[in-house]
Amino acid sequence: MKLLQGKTALITGASRGIGRAIAEKFADEGADLILTDLFYDEHAKELEKILKDKGVKAKLYASDASDFEQAHQVVKEALAEFGAIHILVNNAGITRDTLLMRMTEEQWDAVIKVNLKSVFNLTKAVQPVMLKQREGSIINMSSVVGVSGNAGQANYSASKAGMIGFTKTVAREVGSRNIRCNAIAPGFILTEMTAKLSEDVRKEWAAKIPLKRGGTPEEVAKAALFLASDLSSYVSGQVLQVCGGMLT
Repeated sequence: MKLLQGKTALITGASRGIGRAIAEKFADEGADLILTDLFYDEHAKELEKILKDKGVKAKLYASDASDFEQAHQVVKEALAEFGAIHILVNNAGITRDTLLMRMTEEQWDAVIKVNLKSVFNLTKAVQPVMLKQREGSIINMSSVVGVSGNAGQANYSASKAGMIGFTKTVAREVGSRNIRCNAIAPGFILTEMTAKLSEDVRKEWAAKIPLKRGGTPEEVAKAALFLASDLSSYVSGQVLQVCGGMLT
């Protein structure tokens, strides 16, 4: 039997990168998929087709996860369509990197809103569903820089560290209802975002990692599958670092 057979997962920021890899991995394991992203574009349509071809139900909704009302509305619409939500993956995120001395209020606010407020919005919207079901797994996509900090990323690091504190608190609040909440802290992952870096910068990053390479979205997706499935049935309130030993 597939690990997520009979489950429905909601994934934000799902049309590209890590979110897309998680959607495809979950579909391979039998989960029906509710996906959100800012736009219903060619990437979204292509992903929907790929997932449906795997034999699962899948729909991508154009929705801003950082907007409280839109988050609640998309959960309402998805419930009417799918009937349940067993897994939530809070993956939506952006960067606006610069040193603190140059960082604008807009750059700070934008990153905190998209990266951290979206986690509050979707978790708040999905919580009543999971409480009623007495079942659920919430996975928050943090980052190693939320653990260690990183120069030039005060806004991003703060948002990802806040996500870890939120994760641990939610785990304490809803554990008695058989709902688990964990975070994943990816390290240097080879996505469209990191592809914009120069070859020299990518090599410099890889040299600092014990495994001597960047990770792939698929490797992060495997960690998400572990936390979403019953393989991690006694794991809650934890931060799983998928970083090739970077923080060792």
